[in-house]
Amino acid sequence: MTRIAEIRLDDAGQAPTPEIEQERRVAVFDLLEENSFALPGRDTGPYHLGLGIREKRLVFDVATVGGDKAAEFHLSLGPFRQVVKDYFQICESYYDAVKTLPPSQIETIDMARRGIHNEGARVLQERLEGKAEVDTDTARRLFTLICVLHFGA
Repeated sequence: MTRIAEIRLDDAGQAPTPEIEQERRVAVFDLLEENSFALPGRDTGPYHLGLGIREKRLVFDVATVGGDKAAEFHLSLGPFRQVVKDYFQICESYYDAVKTLPPSQIETIDMARRGIHNEGARVLQERLEGKAEVDTDTARRLFTLICVLHFGA
């Protein structure tokens, strides 16, 4: 019951690069396969989650599978700006490295990428405190989707 059954991204902005589109597909697939998402004090899941950026705010639009509104919350993008920027930079380095560098150097960049990704997930969990409860893996996948949304914003 405490899970996301469907996710919809409001990403009508700039068309993503092939790499970003692949990140999006993988994050959505992994998220729907396994996640933990609960609204404190409610037992109405599973949920349909709409995720978007409106008026420079990250919007979570949560509904029950029956379509009833369960919650909506808007988060400032400020706390995400630097970690998203860092994540995009390290991903660009990673994609370039995969084409030319030896595996040991690729692994080093990938470890840094995972570290920044974990930081983004931690920031998201902090921002969701009191609004929604998510485990680390769910926060990581949602952070990936937030990055995709940032790309188009």
